This record gives sequence, C-alpha cells and structure tokens, in this order.
Amino acid sequence: MKLYSPAGLARLGLALLAACGLPIHAREAPPKNPIPARTSTTPPPDAPSRPPTAPPLTPPLPDTAAPVRIVAGASATVSGGSAAIAPSPVASHQGSLVIIGGGLRGDNADVWQRVVKLAGGKGSRIAVFPSAAGNPERSAQTIIGYLRKWGADAFLVPVAVRLAGSDYKKNADDAALAKKIRESDGVYFAGGDQGRITKALLREDGTQTAVLEAVWDVYRRGGVVAGSSAGAAIMSSTMFANPKAVLSMLQTGIADGRELGPGLGFIGDDVFVDQHLLVRGRFARMIPAMLAKGYQIGLGIDEDSAMVVNAQREVEIIGYKGALLIDLSRAEWDKEAPHFGVRNAVISYLDRGDKFNIGTHMFMPSNDKAGGRIDPTRTLGRGAVFSNDVLGNSAVIDLMERLIDSNQEEAIGIASGNPRASGTEVGFEFRFTKTADTVGYVSSVAEAYSVLNIRLDIRPIEITRPLYKYK
Repeated sequence: MKLYSPAGLARLGLALLAACGLPIHAREAPPKNPIPARTSTTPPPDAPSRPPTAPPLTPPLPDTAAPVRIVAGASATVSGGSAAIAPSPVASHQGSLVIIGGGLRGDNADVWQRVVKLAGGKGSRIAVFPSAAGNPERSAQTIIGYLRKWGADAFLVPVAVRLAGSDYKKNADDAALAKKIRESDGVYFAGGDQGRITKALLREDGTQTAVLEAVWDVYRRGGVVAGSSAGAAIMSSTMFANPKAVLSMLQTGIADGRELGPGLGFIGDDVFVDQHLLVRGRFARMIPAMLAKGYQIGLGIDEDSAMVVNAQREVEIIGYKGALLIDLSRAEWDKEAPHFGVRNAVISYLDRGDKFNIGTHMFMPSNDKAGGRIDPTRTLGRGAVFSNDVLGNSAVIDLMERLIDSNQEEAIGIASGNPRASGTEVGFEFRFTKTADTVGYVSSVAEAYSVLNIRLDIRPIEITRPLYKYK
C-alpha cells in the first residue's frame, strides 16, 4: 500500500475535487510594466541579493481552463483565452518534428507510434540514419525493428562515419540514395555523437550533401523528421559539439567553435534544443549557450520523452517525462565576468500532454490538468525549499514543484563539486522565485505538475572545502 505525505494527501484531495467537477480556483495576476531587455550589463554594487517579490494578487478569479502565455512580464489571459504577440521568425515548413531526449525504450508506444503515424501510418517509408552511432549497423537494425513493429517500412541509410565497408562521403552525394530518401515519408536520426551527423551530411565547405537536401525535401513536403539524443541535438541551428561538464561550463565559460557548433536547424533559427535534460541537469548549460548565441527561447527534453512540433509550431510533450522551457527575452548578464551569472531568466516545466506554441508563446495544460490550476494562496508545503545538488537527476523539477505548492516565495539550489576537496571552490546559487506571472497546474489523476514562469537568477558563490567533517 502506498503511503502519502500530508502534502501528498492534500494534492490527492484536490485531484479528487477536480475529477468530480468541483473547481480549483486561482487568481490572475495583473500585467506588469515592461522591463527593457538588456544583453550585457553588470548589476550595480548595491543590487539586492534577492529579486523583488510580486505585489499581492487581487483581481477576479480567471477561467482555469484558459491558455496561459509563457513569457516574462505578461501572463494575463484575455477574453477568448488567448494572447497575441508577434510571431517568431522562422521559415515555413509543412512537416513535423519528433525531438526525443535520448534513452528511448522499446516499449514506449507513445513515441514510436507517433513517429509512424506522422509518417502516414502503416506501410509508410522511413529512412533510418545511424550516422551518430558508434555501432551504426546494430543501432539502425534496432530502430528499424521498432518502427516495423508499428507498421512502418523502415530502411537503413548507409551514411555513417563508423559504418564498416562503406564510404560515407561518396554515399552522402549518391543520387540514387538521395532519390530513395526523397521518396520516403519520414526520417529518423539515431543517437550517439551529433558531430558525426554533421560530419557525414555536410561537406567540408559547410554546404549540404545530396542526401541532406533530400531530408529537407521530405520535411518540406509534409513528412516527419525524428531524432533521439544526438538526433535531437541537430534539430536547432546551434548544438553542443564537444562540451565540458555542466559545472565546468559555468565556471570557465563556453567557447563557440569548441563546445558549440552548427546544427541542421529543422526547428528554425530562433529555438535552442538540448536533450537528456533532467536526468543530467543540462538546463544549466543551456542558459550560457543560449546567451552566447543570442537565443531567447530554449527547449530541453528529458530521456524516454519527446517534443512533437507540428507545422504551426505547436509543441506537444509525449512519452515518460517532460521538458523545460527557458525564456531569456528579459535576461541580464555580464559576458565579461570571470564566472557565469544571470538575472531575470524565466523557466517553465512542461509535463507530458502539455502543449506550447512557439509562435504565440501560449500554453495549454494536458487534459488531466484542465481545471487543475493551483490557487497561489494554498500552501501544502511549509519551510525552506532548497536543494544541495540542483544539477542532480530531476532535482530542478522537484524544486520547482515543491515551490509552487509552498508558502515560500523562493527556492534555492546549489551547484558545486567534490565535497571532500580542500581550499575554496567557485560554486553557483540558483534562486527560483515566484512572481505575479507564476502559474501552476496539478493533475487530477496523478501527483504531476506543470509549472510556468518561475524567475531564475544564477550567481557565483565561494564554497569552502571540505564541505563537512566527521564528528
């Protein structure tokens, strides 16, 4: 028998109320005055160590089923449940993307079935690229087996750096192979090392090979382009190429051309994509990479989960877990500082079943969270909300979920290295703060949350080692 904590029992009660059709109300925040965006600035010496808290919320209760806008400084829903902003600049494509965070299990029917469905269903032709894999033939045959299980007619594309007995450069410009891919209904990129994908599909001068042009033709014609792990990293126009560990990246910075390199850009030039996100704490490396390259929006997907992006740029989360959305449109940072720091970033967690439109920045909760918008005055949790290892497995999500259900206005996460080292070390404080824009949803059938518009400030701190001594 499962035992629930008091907070868990309270959440279960709210879930039962929602399941019975009883409302769970929340109050809407008034729009805030816009803050001028800054891209490179040093905070004044007398800047407060904690961001200002939002004023008391007093407007009437909103429609809990209305969409919410995810963008710093403008959370109010309007009549009709939508809010219009200028669309993001991106070329028009007719196809779909399935961006998988890696670690995709063979029994994850949600993801495998969606790939085949978007390709046209039973009998659809899907070209499998094992370009990133260390063992391309084995990787391709495993993927082909799962796609065939769901009815697709999948086949191997012999364009991989490590494929034995094959000349990947010659094959990448083979007209007959390009024609076979072009006549397909979908493409699937295996995981591994994303640098091998760009090495195989781009010529030395950076131009596209005939095979890559064929992939773009499939996408523009309405086909699906799917990719897991390395196959997800290539979806944005910039990707991590040879990155350091996450903490080292914060301590020493990111070098463009070494840690970062060009991706293939299927999602457009305005969205940065990363993968293995929650399991490996990679949200923290996304932020400096995005700032270095000028991205305002980043999407990071966790393992055994996927983001499905349609032609209208609507993102749906499917699979086991969820994704983090990072908004840096009003972030402040000093790129000349010796150690990384940022103020006024905005972070949101999109759970499975949730939807987010890249163009309008509108969010819609999953069906089991409709009517489950959290009243900001409820306080299931009390006392300080903190994590001593914010880069740990799913620690950032746990922190955000506890904060949204807490009487606290902020949560603190610490990132640091070896606790038994000696001397001093540069670590980092991650301060998560509720604002007037913060919104949370809870599922009616599970203890699952969506958490939107949490302010995030990151600053370097000095940590004295060793962290502890035995008594």
